[in-house]
Amino acid sequence: MTTHHTRTTSTGRRALACALSAGLIASIGSATLAKRGTCTLTAEFQRRAASFELKEDLKERMAVCLNLTDPDERRECVEEAFDEYAENRALAQEQYHARRDLCELLGEDPYDPEIDPAGFADEIDNPYFPLPVGARWTYEGESDEGTEVIEVEVLDETREILGVECVTVRDVVFLEGEVIEDTLDWFAQDLDGNVWYFGEISFNYEDGYVADIDGSWLAGEDGAKPGIVMLANPIPGTTYRQEWLLGEAEDAATVLADDASVDLGIGLFEDCVQTADFLPPEPDELEHKFFAPGIGFIYETKPGTPESVALVDYTIP
Repeated sequence: MTTHHTRTTSTGRRALACALSAGLIASIGSATLAKRGTCTLTAEFQRRAASFELKEDLKERMAVCLNLTDPDERRECVEEAFDEYAENRALAQEQYHARRDLCELLGEDPYDPEIDPAGFADEIDNPYFPLPVGARWTYEGESDEGTEVIEVEVLDETREILGVECVTVRDVVFLEGEVIEDTLDWFAQDLDGNVWYFGEISFNYEDGYVADIDGSWLAGEDGAKPGIVMLANPIPGTTYRQEWLLGEAEDAATVLADDASVDLGIGLFEDCVQTADFLPPEPDELEHKFFAPGIGFIYETKPGTPESVALVDYTIP
């Protein structure tokens, strides 16, 4: 017996795509944008996308559970699948509200910074984020997993991103003496003195082997856009995006103070810029960072936790 399958022709696919596009365009028309705002609609589309993905993941889990012949194992599999679905759905809702909160701070305009290579300097000398070649910083901190040591170095190499020549910074994280993360970051400073973050490639290690490159992104690829990591004039109350790749890199920061003092084991640092760093995909994550003039990042703490990272040594040419 011959089974006939219905196939969608290329013409039919184009018609379907056009119909879907027309509906989508109508939903984000100028009138809707004027009423809801680009930032808010972005958050809502992200929530819808997450909901769809979670439902599809649940269906796949159900397909796996159906093929367990033991009734108890099958029931346990189904319960775990639904518990995980409910937990992730609640997280998606929290992420949505976190993005909406950020919209209130930043406004509703589209995030689409204009990058003109002619508007960038040859060096990064922002006093709160200096990156001269050969500079090194060493940090130590405690986490739930143990003692971490972080070594940061400005390399004598650059990378062109979106036409801008970016400084390369290597950041290596050790946990109890073993490398768990090895990252290359790329930065550039505009002529006004703002330091921009253009991307990173992060190699995450487990048992001495690269496990993944989660967290990596590059401006100009897959919709990613650069953000500012340090303002030329960090005025308290100012909020800004540090990076932008929806669902992957959405870090933002608010300047809390420009006259903070931090007393570390290597000395007292005054007139520091203090920021609150946060990211909507992880609503519970909040970091307070401190930057000393002429040195850069010196201290980080996570409010409500004992975790912190502190500068223990540095060399700046």
